[in-house]
Amino acid sequence: MEMKRWRSSVMVMMMVLLAMRQAAAGSIVIYWGQNGNEGSLRSTCSTGNYEMVILAFLATFGNGETPMINLAGHCDPYTKGSCSGLSSDIKACQSRGVKVLLSLGGGAGSYYLSSDADAQNVASYLWDNYLGGHSDSRPLGDAVLDGIDLDIEGGTTEHWGSLAKYIKGYGGGNKVYVTAAPQCPFPDAYLGTALMTGLFDYVWVQFYNNPPCQYGGDFLDAWKQWTSSLPSNAQIYLGLPASSAAAGTGYVPPPTLISDVLPQIRTSSNYGGVMLWSRYYDLQNGYSSAIKNSV
Repeated sequence: MEMKRWRSSVMVMMMVLLAMRQAAAGSIVIYWGQNGNEGSLRSTCSTGNYEMVILAFLATFGNGETPMINLAGHCDPYTKGSCSGLSSDIKACQSRGVKVLLSLGGGAGSYYLSSDADAQNVASYLWDNYLGGHSDSRPLGDAVLDGIDLDIEGGTTEHWGSLAKYIKGYGGGNKVYVTAAPQCPFPDAYLGTALMTGLFDYVWVQFYNNPPCQYGGDFLDAWKQWTSSLPSNAQIYLGLPASSAAAGTGYVPPPTLISDVLPQIRTSSNYGGVMLWSRYYDLQNGYSSAIKNSV
C-alpha cells in the first residue's frame, strides 16, 4: 500500500513538473522601431517581457538601391551617425540576455532581390554593417546584432532562400539567427520556398489581417499546417497584434488567448511562443504583461 501511494505521489509530481515545463515553454518576441512614442530600446528590454526584440525596418535594399534603415522617429538615417546612439541600447539588451535582430522589408518599403548575386551582395552588406563584419559606416554603431529577420510583403518571390544561406554562411563559428514573419495563408506568397530550406531558426506567422486563417476563421487548421509543414528545426510563433488598433483584424483579447488559444497550440513540438506587433501598442495595452506567465 505504501509503495502504491509513493508511486502515485511520484506520478502526480511528474505531471505537475511536466505542466510547469509546458507552461514555461514559450517566449514573447516584439517588433520595435516604427513609432517614436514607444519608448527606448533599452527600456523595452528592461521590462523583462521579451526574449527577442526585432528592429523594424531596413526598408530599402537590393536591386542596386542604397540600403536604408527606417526607425521612424527614433533617429534620422539621412544624418550620418544619428542612429549609432542605439549601439549602447543594443548592448544593454544583449547583456540582459535579450536577442536583438534587424528586420528586412515591411509593408511599405522599396526592396527587391534581382538575382542570387544580388542576394549575396545584400548578405555581405548586412554582415559588414549590422552583424560581425567591419565597415566605417555602420548605421547602428559597433554593436553586433544577433541576426536578421525577413518580413517580406512585396517585391519578388525568389532568392530569399539564397539570402538566408549567405547570411548563415558569414556567421562561421558564431551563431547568426535568421527568422521570418510570413502571412498565415500557407504557403506564404513571398517566402514559401525559402522557408522550406531549413535555414530559419524562428518563424513568427502573422495570424492577423488575414481573416480566413486568423482566430475566428480556420485558425487551428492553419496553425497545424504551419507546424507540420516546415522543417522541424524551426520554432513557430503565433504572431498577433498587441492591441485592436495595431491591425485591421486578428486581435485576440488576452483572456481569450490564455483560456482558448494557447492550450490548443502549446502542445505542438515546435511551438515557440507569441510574437507581437508592436512595442508601441504593447506599451499602450499591456498585452505582453497580461500573457507572459501563460505563454
